[in-house]
Amino acid sequence: MKKYKNILQDRADAAAKLVDILPMQRLKEESWNLIGVSKGGLELASLIRRNYLNKIDVLFSEPIFAPNNSECEIARVTEDGEIVINENLVASFEIQYDYIYGEAHRKHEEKILSSIYKFRKGRHFTSVTNKVVLLVDEGTETGSKFLSALKSILAQKPKAVYIAVPVLPTDAIAVLEPFTDEIYYLHAIDDYVETYLYYQDFPKVSEEQIIKLLQEK
Repeated sequence: MKKYKNILQDRADAAAKLVDILPMQRLKEESWNLIGVSKGGLELASLIRRNYLNKIDVLFSEPIFAPNNSECEIARVTEDGEIVINENLVASFEIQYDYIYGEAHRKHEEKILSSIYKFRKGRHFTSVTNKVVLLVDEGTETGSKFLSALKSILAQKPKAVYIAVPVLPTDAIAVLEPFTDEIYYLHAIDDYVETYLYYQDFPKVSEEQIIKLLQEK
C-alpha cells in the first residue's frame, strides 16, 4: 500500500497519464463514446476527452448491501435495471434473492431515477448500439461498477468496449477482461484498499459540475 499511496496528484494528473497510453487518434477518428461509471469517472472522462468532440455520459448505478452489513456490497443495479450479483457473498450470507430484487427496485426508484431527473433532466442514457465505448472510472475496489456497466452496455450491442482506469486491484483484471476488448490502466495493485488513498487531492465532484459536464457538446 505504501508504495502506491498518493501516487496520483488528482484526476487531471490521472487523465493526462491515461492519455499517454490510450489510442487517442483512434478515439477521435472512431468517435468513441466516453462513459463514466461514477460521478468521478464522468469528470475523468471529460478530462481524457480534452477538446475532442466525442460524446460523454454517465451510467448511474447503486449498490445493494447485505441486510445486516451496510458496508458489504452484495449486488449493484444500473439505471436500465441490469443487476450484477456477487454470488459468493450471497451464498455465504444465505441472502434471499427476493431481498436483492426488492432492494434493486427500491434503489432504482429512490436513487437512480432521482439522479436521472436531477442531472440529465430525465434524458435516457445515450444509445451505444454499434458504437465504440470507453468506460471510465477513477479507480475500483471490487470492479462492481464496471461489471454492472458492462452488462448494461453489452446488452445494447456496441461495436467494442474498452475500460480506462488509473488504479485497480490486480485480481480485478481477470474478472473484467472476459467482458471487455482491452483495459487501459496505470497501476495494478495487489493489496488495494480504497481509491482515494492513491490520490493526493481527491475532491468530491459537485452536483453543479456533473450538470455542466452532461451539458457539454
